[in-house]
Amino acid sequence: MSASKELKQFTREEVEKASSQHNKQGDLWIIIDSKVYDITRFKDLHPGGASVFDEEVAGQDATEAFYGLHRHEVLTRPQYARLQIGSIKDEKPVIYDRAIGEVSKVPYAEPTWLSEGYHSPYFKESHRRLQRAVLRFVDEVVAADAQAREADGKRPSQSVIDEMAELNMHAMRMGPGKHLKGLKLMGGIVEPEEFDYFHEVNPIYCAKTIALTSDGARPPTTQLIITQEVVRCGARGYGDGLNSGAVIGLPPVLNFGSPELQAKVVPDVFSGKKFICLAVSEAHAGSDVTGLQTTAVKTEDGKHWIVNGTKKWITNGTFTTGCKTEDGFTVILIERGEGVETKHVKTSYSSTAGTAYITFDNVKVPVENTLEMCGRNNSPSNFNHERWVMCCSSARSQRLVVEECLKWTQQRKAFGKPLSSQAVIRNKLATMIARVESVQSWLENVTYQMCNMTYKQQASKLAGQIAFLKSYSTHCAQETARDAVQIFGGRGVTQSGMGHFIEHYHRTVPFDALLGGAEDVLADLGVRQAIRSMPKNARL
Repeated sequence: MSASKELKQFTREEVEKASSQHNKQGDLWIIIDSKVYDITRFKDLHPGGASVFDEEVAGQDATEAFYGLHRHEVLTRPQYARLQIGSIKDEKPVIYDRAIGEVSKVPYAEPTWLSEGYHSPYFKESHRRLQRAVLRFVDEVVAADAQAREADGKRPSQSVIDEMAELNMHAMRMGPGKHLKGLKLMGGIVEPEEFDYFHEVNPIYCAKTIALTSDGARPPTTQLIITQEVVRCGARGYGDGLNSGAVIGLPPVLNFGSPELQAKVVPDVFSGKKFICLAVSEAHAGSDVTGLQTTAVKTEDGKHWIVNGTKKWITNGTFTTGCKTEDGFTVILIERGEGVETKHVKTSYSSTAGTAYITFDNVKVPVENTLEMCGRNNSPSNFNHERWVMCCSSARSQRLVVEECLKWTQQRKAFGKPLSSQAVIRNKLATMIARVESVQSWLENVTYQMCNMTYKQQASKLAGQIAFLKSYSTHCAQETARDAVQIFGGRGVTQSGMGHFIEHYHRTVPFDALLGGAEDVLADLGVRQAIRSMPKNARL
């Protein structure tokens, strides 16, 4: 709508009378949320046809009919906003989008620590400052690009990656550590010394991660907030494509790479100029890391590795790669170059993630690129960080579905009443809410333990818990996705319109159940860890 357009004030009687007179000439006015629209020229272009504007709508309040078919965002698009010619006198609109940078007011759309009137033992003011800053950044910079790239299948725009770099968000996504020293985080919102796992910035992602604390020191804890804020976009593949490979590919370099290797790689990744990922999964080996077939053999002079093999379902371009060597399992940084070939892998989940099949054909890599300590410590607990981040994402994405379903069941009518009047629908909503609240509570408890344990303690005490949590989170997510489709009906499997977030979630959520170890594998890992910890004298 142009700023110079004059909007008049009408009474409801005037709109009805004017529309009745204009109808003789084929004109049509309607009221939506106290706003008056002249849709005379638009009615024949309406995707549902002009017949939907019957006598019950012409000149009348069409708010209920509109919101039974369309999302509120339709009215904010310029081509439709300019159809507004006025508003109803002495009335104000009551339906608004969530304000930029503001949390949702819909019940259970936010974790309790962000909900008005609730308290938390885990989050403090620095977390709240960071959350507000990141949410505003996501609303203003990320959200529109996320939806556009999911639609066209292209990688996230470089401009978004560059703006993240300016705020040191790529560095923050690595979690707390020495790499943050001296950096200005989110314009100074949070100091590097207070950055912890409740702050950490991570979108959702794929492949395998080995995030170790090399000195065994107690890490500060930060990640939860930004992970969950980026997921608000409702664009699963975009989260993976948004330089998320660095989240799992760079920590081994930070923790076990030589100073020279770090100087070569880290600054370019933090600035968004280069991309990095962790290439572990293979066509022959997914959850079974010991079954890897990619090999690395040293040259006779011992100065290089010769790498041969393939990797599958890998995101981004420079590779922290797991290989079989004479020592067993070794991780090597392999830069894109001669002998390295990548092909796009088409999946049902998203093209914008850049999922790739990688071939290593006699690739020559300096031995200085070896991450020895990382490779030798090949216990399942090395994947704790990846699985934990996925739990953060799962909890947030389930809330998006809960919010969509609560809104829809209020505005959609069936059998003359809102969907929410049906007990079966309320039961589905109840189980959705119970799932996401239990996932979030368990997640916050595990995060608190991560904040207060050394790496060795985490490895022995949290590997099983995080495995359980990840298995439980993704299982809950798939059940919630199925229930959401039932609530939305045909719209839940349509890639546009009212249910497009639900369709996207239902289509992409099975992918989460495979990342970092399949659900059944992780559940079994958790049980085996528990059995190993059983006291010898335990009897009924």
